[in-house]
Amino acid sequence: MYVCLCRGITDQDIKEAVAHGAGSYREIRDQLDLGTCCGRCAPEARAIISDEVAQIAARISVAA
Repeated sequence: MYVCLCRGITDQDIKEAVAHGAGSYREIRDQLDLGTCCGRCAPEARAIISDEVAQIAARISVAA
């Protein structure tokens, strides 16, 4: 699904960035140029980032 229509960034793009070590909206914004045009994507992008980081943390705590 497209999250940022201005830049053509999908939820998968955001999830890949998190999987490769980006852990904050700012890091992903800098990597993907997300939210730098109209900014309407920021709330949805932040939610996706938060969910992905939480899933990674849960997998780590289960493995430990």
